[in-house]
Amino acid sequence: QVQLVDSGGGSVQTGGSLSLACEPTIDIGSSYCFGWFRQTPTKEREGVGFIYGLSSRTNFADSVQGRFAISQDRSSNTLYLQMSRLRPEDTAVYYCAAGYYSGADSCPTSANYYYSWGKGTLVTISS
Repeated sequence: QVQLVDSGGGSVQTGGSLSLACEPTIDIGSSYCFGWFRQTPTKEREGVGFIYGLSSRTNFADSVQGRFAISQDRSSNTLYLQMSRLRPEDTAVYYCAAGYYSGADSCPTSANYYYSWGKGTLVTISS
């Protein structure tokens, strides 16, 4: 069973930046999709950004495209979700997730595909 330790988060003002980290117990360069989802009490869990370990190909939700990026640190086997130009609507609990993948397309964006989850970290954006 893959385990994920997600960290980072916190509180910033609108327009600010934050970085979330995800450290899985498997090689981040393996045949897995890793992703971040976010959830609020009033919304369903939403896929934010994804990266395929083998190719480093990323895909993002339209709502964060151009503002969020994912990077890999192979030396520490850690993934980072780098969030910039943050908005109040980005406020949520963010979860790192992983699921085995062997396709040629972008990572799946449905939460149902991912079977390993971190505990989540809270991101709060104030206006």
